[in-house]
Amino acid sequence: MLTPINPSALGAPKGYSNGMLAPAGGRLLFVAGQIGWDGQGQFVGNGFVEQFAKALDNALTVVREAGGGPQNVARITLYVVDKEEYRACQREVGGKYRELMGQHYPAMALLEVKSLLEPLARVELEITAVV
Repeated sequence: MLTPINPSALGAPKGYSNGMLAPAGGRLLFVAGQIGWDGQGQFVGNGFVEQFAKALDNALTVVREAGGGPQNVARITLYVVDKEEYRACQREVGGKYRELMGQHYPAMALLEVKSLLEPLARVELEITAVV
């Protein structure tokens, strides 16, 4: 459904696409920022990897509710409170990502922020999907 756009002039991206082209007539779904807690507002753990996996799973739950799946995700934006923490567990995060998203690599951005609304949150992510 989505077509990755990776101009050779930019080099080969690792774990993301430079752009994703949506087909005509696709409906956009904007998923609000999701963090690593369950339906009762309890965090799954204090670690970055656990929180990342739960936040991504929560966002994909919204995508599925709209009739899509991981293949419909066009963009992910990650907000992290410590980019060095992300770098330190990047391999584990990649494993959790592939468990949930498979080999689908949408456009992505990662931003380090001073803090998130929930004080225990280590990561928050937003998704834009086309369903």
